[in-house]
Amino acid sequence: MANVSSSNGIEKRPKLRFPGFDEPYNQCRIGDIYAERSRRGASDMELLSVTMNDGVMPRSEIEGKDNSSGDKSNYKVVLAGDMVYNSMRMWQGANGISPCDGIVSPAYTVLMPKIPISNGYFAALFKSPNLINEFRKNSQGMTSDTWNLKYPQIETIKVCIPALPEQERIADMFAILEKRITKQAQLVDSLKKYKRGAVRYLLSAKSCPLKNTSWTTAKMGELGSFVKGAPLSKADIYEDGTPFILYGELYTTYNEVVTSVKRRTQAQVDETFLSRVGDVVIPTSGETPEEISTASCVMLPDVILAGDLNIFRGDKVDGRIMSYLLNHVVNAKIARIAQGKSVVHIQASELCKLTLTYPDKYTQNTIIGFLSLLDDKIMNEENALAFLSVLKEGLMQQLFI
Repeated sequence: MANVSSSNGIEKRPKLRFPGFDEPYNQCRIGDIYAERSRRGASDMELLSVTMNDGVMPRSEIEGKDNSSGDKSNYKVVLAGDMVYNSMRMWQGANGISPCDGIVSPAYTVLMPKIPISNGYFAALFKSPNLINEFRKNSQGMTSDTWNLKYPQIETIKVCIPALPEQERIADMFAILEKRITKQAQLVDSLKKYKRGAVRYLLSAKSCPLKNTSWTTAKMGELGSFVKGAPLSKADIYEDGTPFILYGELYTTYNEVVTSVKRRTQAQVDETFLSRVGDVVIPTSGETPEEISTASCVMLPDVILAGDLNIFRGDKVDGRIMSYLLNHVVNAKIARIAQGKSVVHIQASELCKLTLTYPDKYTQNTIIGFLSLLDDKIMNEENALAFLSVLKEGLMQQLFI
């Protein structure tokens, strides 16, 4: 690829181009490229939906069953190659090229090509930051919840596009990059799934493969004690460089260790409210029982702990092992304790009664060593995924005008 001038004031050119292409991009309206397909009355066709990340997909692949209205006589017909978008979420990038024929809800807008185009090129173009911003500016409505972009508004939006051969070249590149990103995301998901299974396998007395391991069963209250967080609020916080954690704001990473949050309180903080290495923080409440049962985390030192938090301190079980036990082994028990209340909530007194089975110190350290290596692998693959995503974003900014 070659870097070129973005524009000479008259001709429209992108910042980056494939060798062999030098003609200026043509400026036109979306209405010159796409017409609205308004055909209805084909209720026997497959129901389609538009997802934010994966574009147009059969509804059956997303939900497994059809939960839509029984009367689909007013649903819109979509043919393979049509551009379909959610009229109320176009400003968020809810659009895609349909890979098959089908029907969509009347809430969607269906565009059919009027001229020969590369579907892959326009699938990427309609996700580009500049065009998404245009969709946002042209959406009608008082607030973001009511913004709507129908065909009369989208058809007037101007775009700059290359000739068909260059469209196809760009589309091929993005197709390869998308496949690579998909594979990388699948690898990250597989590693995380493997880790969850490994934690349950290693921290079970029945399945752990480590020989000569001594296992102990005890109630959580027998393994340590709970302390309360500082009686502080957001009004007490100012930027200062000391990590701060407030009720309802648990910042965790891939290995359940809290990251540094660059905040501090204006008030003098008693040392009892500063975290210690190995402290385990469990949310007091959440929107769902699962949110509480899978969000415990191990603290770094000198983090201010504030609010109505369940803060566990003990020396018989390593904090990381305790966090793994809570998040992956007995999480279902925690969820059952939290549910069935008017507010999804769990108290320290309830956690104290929770029965845990844990291995001896040597085995704990061995398990932590293995899981740490696995965490490093996950982090490296997540970094690779982030790099690919940044690469794609950069190419979209430079290949499109």
